[in-house]
Amino acid sequence: MKRILRLFIKLFLWFIVLSVGLVVVFKYVPVPFTPLMVMRYVENTDETKTWKHNWVPINDISKNIQLAVICSEDQKFLTHNGFDIEAIEKAYEYNKQGKRIRGGSTISQQTAKNVFLWPDRSWLRKGLEAYFTFLIETIWSKERILEVYLNSIEMGNGIYGVEAASQYWFKTSSANLSTYQAAAIVSILPNPRQYRANPASAYIQKRKEWIVRQMKFYGPFDLKPQK
Repeated sequence: MKRILRLFIKLFLWFIVLSVGLVVVFKYVPVPFTPLMVMRYVENTDETKTWKHNWVPINDISKNIQLAVICSEDQKFLTHNGFDIEAIEKAYEYNKQGKRIRGGSTISQQTAKNVFLWPDRSWLRKGLEAYFTFLIETIWSKERILEVYLNSIEMGNGIYGVEAASQYWFKTSSANLSTYQAAAIVSILPNPRQYRANPASAYIQKRKEWIVRQMKFYGPFDLKPQK
């Protein structure tokens, strides 16, 4: 038992050291790929399968899509510490009714999951997600979290990150996205492999218009002071 306990303690300490080290590295280094990218590529049996992912610094990403993802996914992003307790409670009550599963994850939680973990709904994955969310909120700035999120999120079938999505859906760079183009891309995030940003279906068009309204209501947007 003592040997097993010592082994467990050693593994736990190594996990802490390696996980913190990885988070520190990705504070400065672009994330080259995520577990989801690899899994999607392996699962895809299509001979023409693609993997488009072009990292761009946040200063080269349109403010329109920065604001669009915040308005759509996490309007308290700049003020919370990684978790939106109210949103989690609402999602829990909604899901107890047995309807379609609704998430209450913040942008920080989604970033932690996308970069460091695998897509799953197990308690182990959720526990690790909370741990990595705490780490990135402690070690990274809000600006860095949003930068990594925008460069890692799935935005189409084989399309990852806002630059690849901008080129794929609108044949333009992420720096030049208009308000409506940004809202169109963000509107497909609930299921980016099923929905299309352009041309938009009636459902996506309604989501896009809702996001644009939220962007107008949000007010002045400046990420810099939140470091």
